[in-house]
Amino acid sequence: MVELICERLKVASDRQKSYTNLRCQDIEYQVGDKLFPKASPWTKVLRFGRKGKLSPGVIHPYEVIEWIGLVAYHLLLPPEIERIHNVFLVSMLRRYRSDHSHVVPIKEIEVRSDLSYEEEPAAILDCEIKVLRSKTVPLMKVLWHNHKIE
Repeated sequence: MVELICERLKVASDRQKSYTNLRCQDIEYQVGDKLFPKASPWTKVLRFGRKGKLSPGVIHPYEVIEWIGLVAYHLLLPPEIERIHNVFLVSMLRRYRSDHSHVVPIKEIEVRSDLSYEEEPAAILDCEIKVLRSKTVPLMKVLWHNHKIE
């Protein structure tokens, strides 16, 4: 009976191990890479201006100083967050990829004292009047400057 139980436990353990290994990824970072640590271990020690679900998921990217063991990395953290331990597991890190192509240059806009500004449309593409129960609403499709239609 004991042998039968041991055999079934081994089968169940092997099955669970195979399920876990399907989701595991071998992630390796190099010294000098920038990584985003998740903010969840920091929330009890530091507050980032927001509580609960509106708090940030990740904080600023930090540089890898060294690789510790198989699944941990030592990050270079600034002195203002010295109360946080600077060794993180791979599951708590995300790679930082800087992409300057998504940065949009901002042209000079004259902003009024009430924080509004004026913009002229390039063309009116379509005009339609929507009739509701007690009123009519004019709808216009407008092409603004520096926008492309595909």
